[in-house]
Amino acid sequence: MSRLVDALGTLHQPYEADAEAGAGPRIVSLVPSITELLCELDLSRYLVGRTGFCIHPKSVVQDIPKIGGTKDVNIEKIRQLAPTHLIVNIDENEKPTVETLAQFIPHVIVTHPLVPRDNLALYQLLGGIFGVQEKAQELCIQFEAAYAALDPVPDHTQSVVYCIWQDPWMTVSRDTYIAAMLALIGWQTWSPPNSILRYPGFQWSSAVEHPIDRVLLSTEPYRFTETHVDALEKQLGLPVQLVDGEMLSWYGSRAIAGLQYLRGLSKQ
Repeated sequence: MSRLVDALGTLHQPYEADAEAGAGPRIVSLVPSITELLCELDLSRYLVGRTGFCIHPKSVVQDIPKIGGTKDVNIEKIRQLAPTHLIVNIDENEKPTVETLAQFIPHVIVTHPLVPRDNLALYQLLGGIFGVQEKAQELCIQFEAAYAALDPVPDHTQSVVYCIWQDPWMTVSRDTYIAAMLALIGWQTWSPPNSILRYPGFQWSSAVEHPIDRVLLSTEPYRFTETHVDALEKQLGLPVQLVDGEMLSWYGSRAIAGLQYLRGLSKQ
C-alpha cells in the first residue's frame, strides 16, 4: 500500500476499529464533494455529520445530521457527535475552525485537489484510510477512462471569463481546479493580471480590454440562470453561456461525470 499522505503532508494510518466495541469510524465531512465521494465508496454508514451544502446523493445524505455550512459550522454539535475523523478542504473551510475541531477530533484529513488527476490520489487516500481500496481502484479506472476519452486540446485555445459571483463580480485564477478542468479542452481562464487571489473580484471594463471568446456563468456558488445570461449578453455583446458548476468544480467521484461534461462543452 502506498503512503497515505494528505494535502498538508500528514501521514495517516488505516483505520482500525476497536475490536471490543466493534465500532467503525465516525466521519464528519465539511466538503460537499467529499461527502458524495464517501457515499460512492460505500462509507455512508460511517458519516455522522455533514454540511447543509452536502446534498448528493440526496436519498442518502438526507438522513445524516447537518452541522452548519462549510464556513460556519456548529462546533458543539460536532463535539457531541464524537467523530473519529474530520475531512476538510483548504479552499472551502476556515483554518481557525479546523484548528478548533482538531483539538478533540483525533484524525483530520486535509484535501486540496488542484488539477483533475489529483482525484486519483484522493480516491486512494480515502480508500486506504477506510479500508475500501477496491472501490477506490474502481473509481480510478472510471476516471482514467473518462480522461482518455477527452479529445486532444485544440491548437487554438479560447479565452473565457468564468464567473462564480456577482455584486461584486468574481472569477477564478489559473491555479484553481476549475481553471485546470477547463484547460483540458483548451479554454484558458482570464483573471485580473495583478491579482494574487485565487478567486478575485473584477470589473467588466477591465475584462473586455482583453480578447475574450466567451463568458461562462456557473450555477454555483452563485445561482446564475439563463436570465443572467441574456442580460449579460446584451450588456457585453459577447457570447455568454450557463455551465454546471458542480461538474466543473466538484472533485471526488463527481469529477468522472465532470470529464464527460467537459467533452460535451468542447463540442460547443
